[in-house]
Amino acid sequence: MSNLRGTLESISLTDVAQLLHVNRKTGMLQVSSGKISGVLYFSGGEVIHAETLSARGEMAAFEILEWDSGHFEFLTTQVQTPATIRRTVPDLLMDSARLQDSRKRLHSIFPRLTAVPWPTLPAPQLLEGIKLFAEERKILPFFDGYRDFQDVMSASGHHDVAVLQAAAILRDAGRLEVLEPDAHMSVVQMKTGLFKKGGHLQLPKTMEGWWTALGPYRHGIQNLRVIWPHGPAVERVEFVSGLTDKQVAIPRELMQAWGLAEGSHVKVRPAP
Repeated sequence: MSNLRGTLESISLTDVAQLLHVNRKTGMLQVSSGKISGVLYFSGGEVIHAETLSARGEMAAFEILEWDSGHFEFLTTQVQTPATIRRTVPDLLMDSARLQDSRKRLHSIFPRLTAVPWPTLPAPQLLEGIKLFAEERKILPFFDGYRDFQDVMSASGHHDVAVLQAAAILRDAGRLEVLEPDAHMSVVQMKTGLFKKGGHLQLPKTMEGWWTALGPYRHGIQNLRVIWPHGPAVERVEFVSGLTDKQVAIPRELMQAWGLAEGSHVKVRPAP
């Protein structure tokens, strides 16, 4: 039975959650914002579980509570789901507000999640005199100079605030550089022949000079990460003369496999 519905433009989810808490409601608060959706499960006025497409438990609750546009509907029903959230609604809302403030601050420091964090000192010198929580320490190995912030989040399983907070601590200590090695290139078909095989990609030598001037890649670049319309791929790369600064030569077989034509645009950067 639906007994509460509305738009997030007219009332915030914080106010809705407080209303359900005060009235000790049990049921599901279904929320949609654009193409994304999620559910907060209430039992006796407390949020006991939350789900979105990308998260479960507290992280899902924090994600949903940040949405400020869309629709919600509360369904009064018996809730039969394991309890993954064990704090009061006021505590949950307070932490949600704190998380939102942190996210705004950190995204102002690191506005592009496609940037690549690179620590400028090796361990253990990197951590000398720096206070990091255990969870933040677990993130640092993913700062390898090849993964961008989005890749770090995916590989480490941590959300953006945790990853960016770890980066901010290193940056404030002068021990982190943020690189933007991505290059947008135009695809040309690699010229192959009887004695010239196409088991790699080719880039102009000017790209090699630019990248090897950056710390993580100064010892040379063997592989290339190619981001094409259907996702990323890693292939061996050689740097050659005869290509213009914005061209990447790809073997015909790979062009066909990736659905690329001459003149298509891809994004590339060094890969381990």
